[in-house]
Amino acid sequence: MLIAYVSVGLMLVLVALAAGRRDVSHKAIATSGWRQLRPLLIRLPAALLAGGFLAALIPEGWVLFVLGDASGLRGVLLASLLGAFFPGGPVVAFPLALVLFSAGVGTAQMVALITAWSVLAFHRVLAFEIPMIGWDFVWRRLLASLLLAPVAGLLALWWQHGVA
Repeated sequence: MLIAYVSVGLMLVLVALAAGRRDVSHKAIATSGWRQLRPLLIRLPAALLAGGFLAALIPEGWVLFVLGDASGLRGVLLASLLGAFFPGGPVVAFPLALVLFSAGVGTAQMVALITAWSVLAFHRVLAFEIPMIGWDFVWRRLLASLLLAPVAGLLALWWQHGVA
């Protein structure tokens, strides 16, 4: 809830700052925002519904054993691998991650999963990076980024168990 208040407050500050400028059209900005929001109004409920159905298919005991808090380093490494192959953009990935989190995935494992999805995302590598930038760059970027998700998960595990 705090994030919603901060977001609305930030938006109001930006509106106030933009109101003083003559080169800014609030109508054009609102039109552009609506144009970007419309597809999400269709996709997000469908993705959440699909995520709910997926939650019914995934055995909770399996999730707890494989990716729960007690899975430790093994769970962080598996979540890093799973996150690298997580499908789609945020509209698909975050409802799936929410389903897994509500099924009992540990916090450190979720940190590793989301980090791997955002940094590695092999579907984006295949669809965009290799064709546009080339394999010569992509293999170096992947190699340099490979340890980020497990390290993020291990840091979260350390904060969760070592610091607290």
